[in-house]
Amino acid sequence: MLELAKEILAGEEAWVVGGAIRDEFLCRPVLDLDIVCRDPRAAGRVYAARAGGAPFQLSERHGAWRVALEDGRTVDFTPLRDGIRSDLATRDFTVNAIAAPLAGGDWFDPFGGGKDLRARLVRAVSGTVFKDDALRLLRAVRIEDELGFRIDGSTERLILSHRLLVAEPAGERIVGELLRLSRRGFFRLDELGLLDPLGGSLDRLDGLPADASPELVVVAVFGEALERLPISNEFRRLARTVLNAREPEDLSPRSIHRFRRTTEPFALEAVEFLGCDPALRDAVLRARREQPREPLVRGDELGLPSGPEIGRLLDRVEEERAAGTISTREEALDLARRESRQ
Repeated sequence: MLELAKEILAGEEAWVVGGAIRDEFLCRPVLDLDIVCRDPRAAGRVYAARAGGAPFQLSERHGAWRVALEDGRTVDFTPLRDGIRSDLATRDFTVNAIAAPLAGGDWFDPFGGGKDLRARLVRAVSGTVFKDDALRLLRAVRIEDELGFRIDGSTERLILSHRLLVAEPAGERIVGELLRLSRRGFFRLDELGLLDPLGGSLDRLDGLPADASPELVVVAVFGEALERLPISNEFRRLARTVLNAREPEDLSPRSIHRFRRTTEPFALEAVEFLGCDPALRDAVLRARREQPREPLVRGDELGLPSGPEIGRLLDRVEEERAAGTISTREEALDLARRESRQ
């Protein structure tokens, strides 16, 4: 990514800034490159054409452009207006406020980010960082959590004094940060007073297994409050399913079938949410393995007009099949005829 940028911006003032420098110092993969230059639009378009990426305006207000590459990496071009120091002064934390000349050379580090990298500290660039963008309240915790850093004392006090701003950013941005937190990160949010303003609670978190998905962890922390956030349709289905899940009466094939009917395709997530009973998990996995590939009968074979009655009868057939009381097409049709006359 870097070599192509050097070719395109050769002879111009341009700087690599932000997370790319931090991640390279920490020997982490650099997936996103942020370059400050005089004409972001032109640089982005040329870069996209050469790299086979898709350019789009990232921020009309700030004049930033992004090139999305096919492998998922991104290259951002942002405008260099009042010099590199002024640009770095607007950034969030000192470890993200380091610049390196694109053409090569020593770091420009006016806020001591290199020292904080070595000390593994998250420190605010200025006292206004959270007023300027309240999402940084969550980002501070996420960086601490993700990198194994710690928030320094003065920044922690700044977070505490601005904690009520945490719900102000757009919901999409909030969800994006939450999904990157580990379980430890949510305890840190609570410690800093950031969880309650978002409607979260730790009450249901301890019951989840250690390897629970990020989505399930967020559901456990926020519960019904997730309905207020702009999550994806799939995420919303998961949340509603596990929040409404109830443990089966027993582990009989009939009870497991009923449990799966109301929870699939999230039955295992529901088991984890309900306390991760190993016997229930094994029963669900066994039912999945043994589930027949084809139904005994189809709706158009029942000889009934279209409507919800067909769905009810097919559900009854599949439940009895799972329970072992029927096993053939003829038995299924006979059951459907009896049920339809009731």
